[in-house]
Amino acid sequence: MRTIVHRHLGKVVAGAAIAVAGTAVMVGITLPGSAGADDSGGGNGAGQTSQQAGQGQDQAQGAVQPGVVEEAPAEGDEGKGRDPLTDDETERVEKLALDQQLFRSSENVEGDKGPQRITVDLAEPEESELDDPNAPRRAEVSFYDYKDDSLVTKTVNLDTGKVEGTDTQHGVQPPLSRAETVEAAQLLITDRLGAGLKADFKDSTGKELTSPDQLLLNSMVYRANAGTPAALADCGKHRCLRLFVKAKNGPWIDSRDLVVDLSARKIAKVG
Repeated sequence: MRTIVHRHLGKVVAGAAIAVAGTAVMVGITLPGSAGADDSGGGNGAGQTSQQAGQGQDQAQGAVQPGVVEEAPAEGDEGKGRDPLTDDETERVEKLALDQQLFRSSENVEGDKGPQRITVDLAEPEESELDDPNAPRRAEVSFYDYKDDSLVTKTVNLDTGKVEGTDTQHGVQPPLSRAETVEAAQLLITDRLGAGLKADFKDSTGKELTSPDQLLLNSMVYRANAGTPAALADCGKHRCLRLFVKAKNGPWIDSRDLVVDLSARKIAKVG
């Protein structure tokens, strides 16, 4: 394999350098064989008696049939107790949490009206409800508001449909959503600092890089520290990240020296 070197991103990184290898496990299934007749012993009479006894035993125990893969049961509209949220519950609580006031006053990662959804999780029961089997189910819905860089978390009671609490924090950076990671990749592809990424992609695949859909993406929140360039000094207050990029059906490409500030919609180099 030839070495690819460029003045911006450097080398295409071997998969082992930053990728976590997955291990495929093959499961073997042994199907039961049929029981053989007893050939030992005396003449035809003895053999017939043995065979009849074997058939009677099979009928009594029931013949073993090959395994059958059944479809998973349909997901119910509502869970119970500490069951994970169903798809219907997740959709419902997100709508309940996103009231018109929050929608009108906030922005998502693309700058459109409405906050960026981050997570929807089953909430922990209150202390007084720990031993109550009929305690109400609640969900916590987290949004990131790019208009003022705040994390808004709302607690929704699934039984009553009411929002029971709202918590707003600044300087808090939860794990990034898929939509945020894709938007960061799009910003990098269209920025001048993405030229090295595009050049390495073309050298390794023979194709032009024009869309995040051509990449497998992972990301990590980036916070400013003592050695951070001035252009990234607000990271931590702003929503910033590093991308880990792999060409689909191709190699990993090192872009760790580039940081995307999603709040400012800018790219800067570190290190």
